[in-house]
Amino acid sequence: MITEQQLLDFMLETAYKPMTYQELEQHFGIEDAAEFKAFLKLLNQLEDEGRIVLTRTNRYGVPGRMQMVKGRLQAHAKGFAFLIPEDREHPDVYIHANDLKSAMNGDTVLVRVTSKGPEGGRLEGEVIRIVKRAVVQVVGVFQSQEVYGFVIPDDKRINRDIFIPRTGFNNAVDGQKVVVNIVSYPEGRAAAEGEIIEILGHKDDPGIDILSVIRKHQLPEAFPEEVIEEAEQAPDSITEDEIIKQGRRDLRGLNIVTIDGEDAKDLDDAVNVERLPNGNYRLGVHIADVGYYVRENSKLDQEAYNRGCSVYLVDRVIPMLPHRLSNGICSLNPQVDRLTMSCVMEFNEQMKVVNHEVFTSVIKTKERMTYKNVYKILEEEDPELIERYSELVDDFKLMKEIAMKLRDMRMRRGAVDFDFEESKILVDEEGKPVDIVKRERTVAEQIIEEFMLAANETVAEHFHWLKVPFIYRVHEDPDQEKLQNFLGFAANFGFHVKGRGNSIHPRALQSLLEDIQGTKEQTVISTMMLRSMKQAKYDSEMSGHFGLAAEFYSHFTSPIRRYPDLVIHRVMREVFENGGALPENRQEYLASRMPDIAQQSSERERVAVEAERDTEKMKKAQYMLDKVGEEFDGMISSVTSFGMFIELENTVEGLIRLSMLTDDYYHFDDQHMILIGERTSKIFRIGDEVKIRVARVNMDEYTIDFEMVDMKPRQERGPGAGFGGGSRREGRDGRGGRDSRGGNQGGRDSRGKGGSGGNRGKNGGRAGQQGASGTESRGGQSFGFGSGKGGYNSPGGSSTGFAEGGRGGHSGQGKGRKKKTSKSGVFVGEQAAQAPSGNPAKGGEGSGKRKRKPKGKSGGNGMAAFVRKKKK
Repeated sequence: MITEQQLLDFMLETAYKPMTYQELEQHFGIEDAAEFKAFLKLLNQLEDEGRIVLTRTNRYGVPGRMQMVKGRLQAHAKGFAFLIPEDREHPDVYIHANDLKSAMNGDTVLVRVTSKGPEGGRLEGEVIRIVKRAVVQVVGVFQSQEVYGFVIPDDKRINRDIFIPRTGFNNAVDGQKVVVNIVSYPEGRAAAEGEIIEILGHKDDPGIDILSVIRKHQLPEAFPEEVIEEAEQAPDSITEDEIIKQGRRDLRGLNIVTIDGEDAKDLDDAVNVERLPNGNYRLGVHIADVGYYVRENSKLDQEAYNRGCSVYLVDRVIPMLPHRLSNGICSLNPQVDRLTMSCVMEFNEQMKVVNHEVFTSVIKTKERMTYKNVYKILEEEDPELIERYSELVDDFKLMKEIAMKLRDMRMRRGAVDFDFEESKILVDEEGKPVDIVKRERTVAEQIIEEFMLAANETVAEHFHWLKVPFIYRVHEDPDQEKLQNFLGFAANFGFHVKGRGNSIHPRALQSLLEDIQGTKEQTVISTMMLRSMKQAKYDSEMSGHFGLAAEFYSHFTSPIRRYPDLVIHRVMREVFENGGALPENRQEYLASRMPDIAQQSSERERVAVEAERDTEKMKKAQYMLDKVGEEFDGMISSVTSFGMFIELENTVEGLIRLSMLTDDYYHFDDQHMILIGERTSKIFRIGDEVKIRVARVNMDEYTIDFEMVDMKPRQERGPGAGFGGGSRREGRDGRGGRDSRGGNQGGRDSRGKGGSGGNRGKNGGRAGQQGASGTESRGGQSFGFGSGKGGYNSPGGSSTGFAEGGRGGHSGQGKGRKKKTSKSGVFVGEQAAQAPSGNPAKGGEGSGKRKRKPKGKSGGNGMAAFVRKKKK
């Protein structure tokens, strides 16, 4: 019998050329009917999975040898997409909207690489085959046309409406949020067809917005009955016989406490500290032993695997485990016995771990502390709280000392510590947002954060050297191109980083974060740095954690809300029970399971993050809905070719579009990230404080538009005026303005060819011939952070063009040049040649005699800045 691996290995051989079914049979010597049938079944299976390809000439081969790549599609609302290859070493592939066939966001596809960009730029490709559909159901607003209808998807990455025949209405009416089951997928110009399977309610009804997000991301809500039944079997307490039988270390006499938020109910971590006689520190981190109650392959375990993690939406939590466990026997409530997994570490003065132990234990926490009260004890020296917790005050002070030293050690090592401001949205009983407050990251939160980081590192290293199957938390080094782009971006603000490309150590990036601390540019530079990095994920192989500058890292400390933590708890206990090693059969089984668990957990985490962002964006827009017309102070957080984003004190962000800057015509300088007024030379830059008025809120897109307060209307250009606003008669040297205002768009078409720079090419100075179009850049719309476009690791992008006409002037010579991609991903085309005033300035060499300017026409130097999608 030919195995799957034998067949794939043969096709991967260098000498292999695609063979027909008959040729493969002959090669492997298949003769009897049973083998024929099994072999054909294997070929069909591998083809269905996209692991081999059947060509038009009926020959089989592997995608990698045929200029094809298999991966997951990440679509963008603008229509294009990126292929995220299964092969981690393979770069992402850009796919134009016209080359997607009928593929949709999340689909597993085979893509043929068709071209590479100039000078080793990005790969481009086309979808050849859809291996597996990801979109099965769609949430959106129903619109009826009597005999048929359409559902407009909430997910803007699905940019075609779903056709609903009359028979698929199922009593839905106009304006209702519905869930649609896809019956047939789009083909050519034909839309996808579906039937309505659930009516959520009218789109404006209370609670429907959050429910729509839950359905959109297919988040599970209620637990299946069999899962609840298993959870109900968990005991309410622990017996002494149980503790003795398991051989757990008894830590109930130690000063162990939990420190959590005031509203937390699932307390899964507790800590204690001690100063040793030799001057060293001892830190104990004790985590609820959830794996003891959630057995491998049980109904509870299968449900936890499917959910992957708890999801924290604005007004609710969708838990990974039933409350019977998470808030009951697995919650480390005060003054009750609880089973735990403990990691006890001894640190010297340099905060190096000189000794550690990992073991099963039983604890009884002394107090249920809150971040707020610990902060008041340590920073405000609240007399009432100090009296109330007098037995623990010295422990809290020692915790602070240890945590601050651990943090200093991490910073010296080179960990990158992003200090973004986070907000909490407060809602009423109907889910309406009533306030947005900033989350405070006090010393109390830092204590727990540092202690959990230390335990996660120690556990990861301990089990790595035992060579047992494990799940690690990894963060790969940044992509060199993205990192270089970021370094250039930071340099525009005067901040420089030592190193080049992959040789840059995370310590250098942390130094930059320290340099920008408290500056106007802090938020945008931190955000762009984060976008230049890859997303952390789970993996069965340890490859280091760039952001933490750690060689080993895992997630061990939250088994109630993260499935990888639960899995490694079970591995740890099994290792302890077998004397420090796993039986061979278990070693092989777990080794085969870990890659799948890691991938599933990473995908579920990504879904959770997207859902959390969706609800936050939604509720912030809803909060500002009744504030239209009100004025606020804000700060420019980002500048783009289409306007600037303003962040308010409450972290709400809105856009002032270029068209709303009515006192002048503004042009985007992508090199310095500023907007410049062509007549007044007024500049808007990141960090500037401005006063804005809320202009409008779009509750379909959840976007917010601002306008400047007290902005005077602009002066209209004369028909012969260029950039400088020259008069109708003389038209001083200047750059051509907007198309309808005395300047045509430079770069006539999307390929960046010539266009005139004066008033529709007649009255202003004429443009040079080398405008260039922008391109959609993966990694987020240029500097449009906070608007929901792009994200940590998701493809967003913008199409930005900037074409500059030739500079008119006196006689002389100059060479035309065309700039390449700027740091922001925007192409800049510039003609620098000098030419006679009033004449076209061509690219390349140019000279001429001085000529009289025609009356009523402007001089040269026509310029147009514009936004345009790149055609393929």
